Amino acid sequence: MEANAKMYGDIQEVLIRREEIANAVKMLGDMITRDYEGKAPVMVCILKGASVFYVDLLREIDLPVTMEFMIVSSYGKGVASTGNVRIRKDLDYDISGRDVILVEDIVDTGLTLSFLKKMFIERGAQSVKIATLLDKPARRKVDLKADYYCFTVPDAFVVGYGLDYAERYRNLPDIGILKSEIYEKRSELELKTAF
Repeated sequence: MEANAKMYGDIQEVLIRREEIANAVKMLGDMITRDYEGKAPVMVCILKGASVFYVDLLREIDLPVTMEFMIVSSYGKGVASTGNVRIRKDLDYDISGRDVILVEDIVDTGLTLSFLKKMFIERGAQSVKIATLLDKPARRKVDLKADYYCFTVPDAFVVGYGLDYAERYRNLPDIGILKSEIYEKRSELELKTAF
């Protein structure tokens, strides 16, 4: 029995199995290794969602990389981006003159990554690329494309492999669509307690 079998009860459909994820992450790591041959990129993990993908991806990259972490918020406690980007933990090191790869769990509206990409260029980064586990182009609000991505997903609320809803489901090894009644029930409760 799966250690997290109870959480699978909240999943409408498993979209991507752990074996598919492992294969795609390996291919992406090989691609980044080829593209950045002779370079030492700064890999910036956007916490918390990208952490699982980030660690697995780093192990597939055969380059001297620098690890960096940021905490950026644009969702609050809801299921949709507010568009207001708030930096809760910034980089520890100067990135001027460096090649930066922003590592994210999912590119949804693109608002947060567009903001960060512009900010890093203003800070003097030599280049800024985006590597994401999932691309959800149906939700895009800005002209932004991921330079590296593993999977394209439909316009549904996905969880697992680092992606969460209300800090739950990050530890699912697969990626699945969360049943809408899970977050609709919580939204109704939040509305009732707000008044």
